[in-house]
Amino acid sequence: MRDLLEPSVARLRAAGSPSPRLDAELLLGYVLGVDRAAVLAHPEAPVGTGQAVALEAAVARRERGEPVAYIRGVKEFYGLALTADPRALIPRPETELLVDLAQAWVRARLSSAPRAADAPPMVVLDVGTGSGAIAVALAVTFRRHGYGGAVRLLATDVSPEALGLAVENAVGHGVADAIEFSHADLLKAEAVGNDGTVDLLLANLPYIPSGDLPGLPVAASFEPAIALDGGPDGSRLIGRLMEHLDRVLALDGLALLEIGDGQVDRLLVLVREVLPGWTSVLHDDLGGTPRVLELARGARP
Repeated sequence: MRDLLEPSVARLRAAGSPSPRLDAELLLGYVLGVDRAAVLAHPEAPVGTGQAVALEAAVARRERGEPVAYIRGVKEFYGLALTADPRALIPRPETELLVDLAQAWVRARLSSAPRAADAPPMVVLDVGTGSGAIAVALAVTFRRHGYGGAVRLLATDVSPEALGLAVENAVGHGVADAIEFSHADLLKAEAVGNDGTVDLLLANLPYIPSGDLPGLPVAASFEPAIALDGGPDGSRLIGRLMEHLDRVLALDGLALLEIGDGQVDRLLVLVREVLPGWTSVLHDDLGGTPRVLELARGARP
């Protein structure tokens, strides 16, 4: 195994991979049908001729810039193995913060006071679900905690192809019955709660400025542009979503929006313009970068 791993690392380093050893270990594990831990634990293990040929093909694809997640067909997110392919953006680790904040808010709401037996479910909406990473992670978590009928989970996307992948991921993790998927450009009446409002709105919308796309790593060119392009300053879709919040968000509801590097000032100006009187809170990711913008009405009627 070591005889194949080290040359693969060297090839990927020469090709400009930012993580050549990790890439090579993941690809070797992929062709062997084992996880990376097994590759690290048993470097002396023999590799069959067919597997060596498969590794050669996988490394060649990575040399051309194709993301490892697309080559393997899987990406780990929030402890789940999700199917990944060019129909949707590859889930990023920083988006796990959005899931953390969402489940903490739902848990606090459900535990703050006894719920009447006939109380309607809390409505949680994931806008621009893509691969379904956020919705599936939440559905699995909600089911594990026994929330059952206390939460109604909705997910929308403008891309039918991405929705297809999201449904596959929901099926793969046994939560397809717990998520209502809808084809929608941001929001439409059919995609929200019965009274036209939602309690918690989540969105990881495209936020890369159009002019920055050509300068992204080659791997990004394999992902759908519609999932990356946020318009001239990266805030086009986030701004459009903000315009709907006063109508769609319940009076005591919350919106959690993933944002990009360097967008804070522009987005806070948008909040003041579009949602006067609303409060905003920024949550940093593990790298200390503002990653989630939390929005709520500043005063309740």
